[in-house]
Amino acid sequence: MKRALPAWQSSSKNETDELVMFNSLTRQKEIFKPLDGKHLKWYSCGPTVYDESHMGHARCFISFDILRRVLQDYFKYDVTYCMNVTDIDDKIITRARKNYLFEEYSKTSSSIEKIVDNVKEALSLTEQKALEEQDKDKKDMYNKIISSVKFVLDKFDKSSNKNEQLRKEILDASSEVLSTWLDKLKGKDVTDNSIFRTLPRHYEDEFHKDMAALNILPANVLTRVSEYVPEIIEFIQDIIKNGFAYESKGSVYFDTIKFSNSENHYYAKLVPEAFGDTKALAEGEGDLTDQAQEKRNPADFALWKFSKPGEPSWESPWGRGRPGWHIECSAMAGAIFGSNIDIHSGGTDLKFPHHDNEIAQSEAAFCNNNWVNFFLHSGHLHIQGCKMSKSLKNFITIKDALKNYTSRQIRILFLLYQWKDTLDYSDQAMETALNFEKTCKEFFFKIKDFSRDIKFDQANDFKKLGKTEKVLLSTFNEKKSLIHKALCDSINTPQVVKEILNLISCSNTYMNSNYNQESFNLALLRDIAIYITSLLKIFGVIETNELMGFPASNKTEIQNQDELLMPYLNVLSKFRDDVRTEARASKQSQILNICDKLRDDVLPNLGVLMEDLNDRTVIKLCDKETLLKEREQKILLAERKKADDLKRKQELERARKEKEAKKAIPPHEMFLKETDKYSKFDERGIPVLDAEGKELSKGARKKLEKLFETQAKNYQEYLESKKKMSES
Repeated sequence: MKRALPAWQSSSKNETDELVMFNSLTRQKEIFKPLDGKHLKWYSCGPTVYDESHMGHARCFISFDILRRVLQDYFKYDVTYCMNVTDIDDKIITRARKNYLFEEYSKTSSSIEKIVDNVKEALSLTEQKALEEQDKDKKDMYNKIISSVKFVLDKFDKSSNKNEQLRKEILDASSEVLSTWLDKLKGKDVTDNSIFRTLPRHYEDEFHKDMAALNILPANVLTRVSEYVPEIIEFIQDIIKNGFAYESKGSVYFDTIKFSNSENHYYAKLVPEAFGDTKALAEGEGDLTDQAQEKRNPADFALWKFSKPGEPSWESPWGRGRPGWHIECSAMAGAIFGSNIDIHSGGTDLKFPHHDNEIAQSEAAFCNNNWVNFFLHSGHLHIQGCKMSKSLKNFITIKDALKNYTSRQIRILFLLYQWKDTLDYSDQAMETALNFEKTCKEFFFKIKDFSRDIKFDQANDFKKLGKTEKVLLSTFNEKKSLIHKALCDSINTPQVVKEILNLISCSNTYMNSNYNQESFNLALLRDIAIYITSLLKIFGVIETNELMGFPASNKTEIQNQDELLMPYLNVLSKFRDDVRTEARASKQSQILNICDKLRDDVLPNLGVLMEDLNDRTVIKLCDKETLLKEREQKILLAERKKADDLKRKQELERARKEKEAKKAIPPHEMFLKETDKYSKFDERGIPVLDAEGKELSKGARKKLEKLFETQAKNYQEYLESKKKMSES
């Protein structure tokens, strides 16, 4: 009789971590379940292209790029990522007209005196705006513009040589006030539609270049408003047909009250407390819109705008006009994905009214009440602790940021913050990012250096796990589990960074306690380095297909540099070590300086980092640009530290001098000048009545007497030191 298989019993704990994501619709974390298996439909609000991309854009698009990569490459979702480009907008129209009119004005042969007269007239317009402005930050911005213009006007008045250079200087400084004045005078006469196409296309090109420079994956589908006008018109017609929009004087408005009162519909799902916020609603409508009299309800918003003179226009059933801002995303997302999408993303400042209006439009058109499954909003960006504002000109362009830091370093900064929280782009925050990069880089270099000659193709390359190796392996498995939990927890990258640093620290401790390289279990260390590399690749920190560590060069065509260059570099290093040994023995400091120059100045320019340790020299291949930038950053940090130290010393010296100066005050005079606090003093100069003539309490009097006694003692010391100085 054949024996049957024994019953099998799993020892698994049956504990699996589900991915949860913070959903702006519920303001809490929800279990993430796509509408269609592993396929994700993701629509992201893109840029309004009227100016250079800035770090506020980076806050949004790097954050969502990290989420997208994690969903694709870690959780293995099939993501279709659609992003729009807003190339029809009030800001674009105004900026295009102002730029065009200012360029035309600059080309004229007007005399410098005529230009100054125009600038003065334009300046009065800006001064009036500053006077009427209630917002303190905006008022400050206007005042800064006014000051810079007045400065060049004053220079004109004092200058005897009113040449072409001064003319250019006046135009450059006055461009903002002049273009605003010109637009008010002649904006309605700009009728060439190509003027409104050139500006957004230029800045869209710049935007894509900036995104590529930040290693942000391109969208699978990109939609431009100007290319979807027919679909937008059709979408508006569906909303009208369903009874939630109406035409008024050539424009079409969404009826928020009727929608909100309808069964299964709710207006302002994301920010219900903002319903009726007239200021936010007005900002959402745009600066060129003044159609309050055409609306049925104050909260209604434009789906289609009647075009006034000086604005681009398209034919529609309601006459020539252009799309409203909010309708574009609803119509384009619907054209690509249909009536439902898994994820909609954008900056937190878009929640109301933009995204709330999108939800209302789409649910009105599709007759459903769940257009978006998850709304993801990236947090604000602060610069040195202050909120970034494009309108207040308090911003840093992406191009400028990349002059100071690499895209890798900027991305690491973003990993240090949860994607939905406020991010502070500051020197201190960047220093933390640089330290993380350095820690990872040093770890990778160390493992590469130790395992450079080991191919793991021989029996001796694999060692038995001892006690310390088992501890490290256990730590490795524990950290992988914690990192998985962190990624399942709304993709918590700050926690992942923390666990990576802990894992590197444990690995370094293991190597430091077993300094004999031959005793290392390099297979285990290599696995840890490869795992950390794989995470950094998923996050987009590492752009190439390196198995371990950061790439030695950004030029992907250069392969196997270690194998190609290391034999030559090792020979150079050995020769240098021998020269240094002989130079030390014969006390030849000049030769040692030449060796140091090779290490510090020559080799870094070739992408080679050489480190002198106690017992050997370590050679590291690096990206040349990164290495040179790191050197610049190191010098900058040293200069900043030196400046801080000097400032601290100056403050201490100032405090010392103030203290010494205070000692020279006779005690009976120390309170007499404080008439804002006291109105009567006794014979010693100690206050007895406060400023209002009330008698001081016993406690206050006692405190003042103690101060008097201390000052009397200090004054006596001062007199004695002065006497000694005169005697000597």
